[in-house]
Amino acid sequence: MFTGIVEALGRIDRIEAVGGDVRLTIATDGGYLDGVNLGDSIASNGVCLTAVALPPKAFVADVSVETLDATTARRWQVGTRLNLERALTPHKPLGGHMMSGHVDGVGHLVDKHVDARSWRLGFEAPPAIARYIARKGSVAIDGVSLTVNAVDKCRFEVNIVPHTWENTTLGGLSPGDAVNLEVDLIARYLERLLEARSESAS
Repeated sequence: MFTGIVEALGRIDRIEAVGGDVRLTIATDGGYLDGVNLGDSIASNGVCLTAVALPPKAFVADVSVETLDATTARRWQVGTRLNLERALTPHKPLGGHMMSGHVDGVGHLVDKHVDARSWRLGFEAPPAIARYIARKGSVAIDGVSLTVNAVDKCRFEVNIVPHTWENTTLGGLSPGDAVNLEVDLIARYLERLLEARSESAS
């Protein structure tokens, strides 16, 4: 599990094709990866990846065909910057919202404009997941926990404060860019509970 609070920025140093899928080497500066062990989970732009090797100041992760097809990972190139977050521990503050690191779909940035000292970003989500996005609810965009400010059918807006703008990859997005979306887990569970109640009543 993750919280959507980005802890560090990484970059892809190597992409290796292996047996039909890919193996990535993701590097980051400083000692962010100190204490990471083989098998640990690290969310990378919202995608939960497992460390299978730990070269100096980097980790290596395998990315399956399913993940390549369901996320923006297939678009990543050497040099692509990624938002990184290590898995939640019992002692880690829950500053964002509960996230699984399992991307629900790929959205696109539609527009962006300055809003006082912040930025207002508008995104379009696939119809299949847009129904889970509600005003004042939570959504993860490239692994960043954000509050939804407005919703209009498949489009929604979020506000990016200066700290988030400067310390995540969101500040580098341009209209048309693809992003990983993970909707609020509570919305998904609520829908399933209502479905089960409806089935039992029929």
